Amino acid sequence: MPDTPDIIDIFVIGGGVNGCGIARDAAGRGLSVTLAEMGDLASATSSASTKLFHGGLRYLEYYEFGLVRKALKEREVLLSAMPHISWPMRFVLPHQKGMRPAWLLRLGLFIYDHLGGRKILPATRTLDLRVDIAGEALKDTLVKAFEYSDCWVQDSRLVVLNARDAAEHGARILTRTKVIAAKRHAAHWDITVQHGTGAKELIKARKLVNAAGPWVEDIVRNTIGLPSDEGVRLVRGSHIVVPKIFDHDRAYFFQGGDRRIIFAIPYEGDFTLIGTTEQEHTDDIGAAMCTKVEVDYLCTLASEYYKTPVKASDVIWTYSGVRPLYDDGAKSATEATRDYVLSLNDQGAPLLSIFGGKITTYRRLAEATLEKLGHKGGAWTAGAPLPGGNFPVDGVADLIANLRADYPFLNARWAQRLIRTYGTEARDMLGDARDKKGLGQDFGAGLFAREVNWLMAQEFAQTPKDILWRRTRLGLHVAAQDVTALGEYMKARS
Repeated sequence: MPDTPDIIDIFVIGGGVNGCGIARDAAGRGLSVTLAEMGDLASATSSASTKLFHGGLRYLEYYEFGLVRKALKEREVLLSAMPHISWPMRFVLPHQKGMRPAWLLRLGLFIYDHLGGRKILPATRTLDLRVDIAGEALKDTLVKAFEYSDCWVQDSRLVVLNARDAAEHGARILTRTKVIAAKRHAAHWDITVQHGTGAKELIKARKLVNAAGPWVEDIVRNTIGLPSDEGVRLVRGSHIVVPKIFDHDRAYFFQGGDRRIIFAIPYEGDFTLIGTTEQEHTDDIGAAMCTKVEVDYLCTLASEYYKTPVKASDVIWTYSGVRPLYDDGAKSATEATRDYVLSLNDQGAPLLSIFGGKITTYRRLAEATLEKLGHKGGAWTAGAPLPGGNFPVDGVADLIANLRADYPFLNARWAQRLIRTYGTEARDMLGDARDKKGLGQDFGAGLFAREVNWLMAQEFAQTPKDILWRRTRLGLHVAAQDVTALGEYMKARS
């Protein structure tokens, strides 16, 4: 078992959005960083979100004003840093008789508009659903709605681009590498990792960050072996994908009679994404699945609003993730706080464990983590674009037009996907290709060998699932025989 010759500054456990965000921030401050993820980047909770940068409108009901304000302020910071993988989205909130009164919804949205210092996103407006296109798919009994702003984000790409930027700043990113032991000394940690090949490696680090998400408690108690009275409340969020229900680019926010809410969001051009549920999760963390009960719940609630009922037989795909909420003793999963808690144990070399959090506040969490570890200066990520995001928020249309002009074989949808995936780096990926043949082997749905090569070389992809379900969302479009061919191609290149 080889030993690393030097002691690094920070070792991060977990390749989700928090871990990769911390690694990026730390590396950009000149610290030596290693991150280990036991699977692929964003292979658990961080690729199973509702894919929104949002303040959390419903958290106002639980008086989480600090959390909502922090998240609202962060939306536009993030939007400016990644305008290729995140963009503004308008949400239609119909007023349903018997639910929250219209005046209360409008008051909540007034607070939502003004709590976070909104500058880019437009304000709330009132809709007459009898004449607005947003009302066409809804039941005729729904006549009034409020339309407000939040942002869409490609969650798993967010994680990968943070990891890439961390690596470009000098961090070592180890995927499919599990931390199997961590021994504490007065001034450093001895961390033993096991790579996917089975080989073990000893890494010495001055500070250890436990950003293992749903596994954070297990890491503290079992891998590290420290007693702890802090824990996570595991809540499963499930989503369904059905054929496209409506023909516009806005999303819907629906209230349920149980005071829970769901979203219905345009997804990958041809589909509608509906979610999420909130169920206490007591099963295997790594095997979260959308249950029949959850499918029925989402279909039933959506059908209370849409003219055409949403049926379980319509569901094309489901996904589930386990959210590691800080166990604050709330009565229900819906009421449990989404804010993060940073727990520092400095009885020897520092250990910082992260409980809770939400995708919108990952960057702020990274800054708070480094400050908690004693690195109080040098914050830099607020104005720094992620790879491919170095263009204005309103510059996507120009990028698409210019890409099509230089690569005439691209149709509009294909060019849009490339810009929305790679931003300004789409040109680097396409390189000198002058036609489809120049892109190499065709795997269907606009995925060619040149893009696969890029994802393997630049974005840590090792398997078809990494590419089809996390680096892109082409898994919904690629045929089974093409998935097999892709696997054979990647295996030959690895």
